[in-house]
Amino acid sequence: MKKLEDKIAVITGGNSGIGLAVAKLFAQEGAKVVITGRNPVSIRSAVIEIGHGSAGLVSDAGNVDCLTQTFEDITKKFDGKIDVLVVNAGVYITAPLASYTEEMFDQTSDVNFKGAFFSVQRALPYLKDGASIILTGSTVAETAKINGAAFAATKAALRSLARSFSAELLPRNIRVNVVSPGPTDTSVFGRTGASELQIENAKKALIDHTPLKRLASAGEIAETYLYLASDDSGYMLGAELVIDGGYRSL
Repeated sequence: MKKLEDKIAVITGGNSGIGLAVAKLFAQEGAKVVITGRNPVSIRSAVIEIGHGSAGLVSDAGNVDCLTQTFEDITKKFDGKIDVLVVNAGVYITAPLASYTEEMFDQTSDVNFKGAFFSVQRALPYLKDGASIILTGSTVAETAKINGAAFAATKAALRSLARSFSAELLPRNIRVNVVSPGPTDTSVFGRTGASELQIENAKKALIDHTPLKRLASAGEIAETYLYLASDDSGYMLGAELVIDGGYRSL
């Protein structure tokens, strides 16, 4: 028996990186998968890669007005309510504190924090009682992040949301938990505008700081999401699973 047989699973930001790896694993485990993202080209490509009758919708997590329609369209397509919601959409914008602009701050906050908050809020009428909500945090939420203070702060905010949301949604038995990945080998490095040499140097610095001396693969991070999405984690709520090769602790 597959762990997510016939469950409806939605992954925001599921068109690349960890989100795509999660979508592929969920589909393999029997879920009816819907991914969202802002880029229609990458969504189409990701849906083909995921297979298993998956679907994709163009939706901007930073645009609250479009979220209700997104969830309504998902439940109409699969004729049922959502069992698993992975709030994974995020942006990673770095710059020194002295030169971090208001536009950078607003974009980071709008997608990573406000987008996560309202993704959960607008999904509520379309979630089954007993659903699992998984927020994508980061190991840097509880460490210093040079040139990334705004990003780290938004991820720390998600850890707080998981606690409060879980307490408020107890009457519906909806569980909210956080996965906080550490250094992971995804396409996010290439979206920073850095040169290939800068990307390699950044990866090397992360590897040197990580006790396991390697980056995680998106696939092994995805296994943590499967645990939280399935009945295996039925007694876990308001919690954080840190998957970072010892980056934060050692």
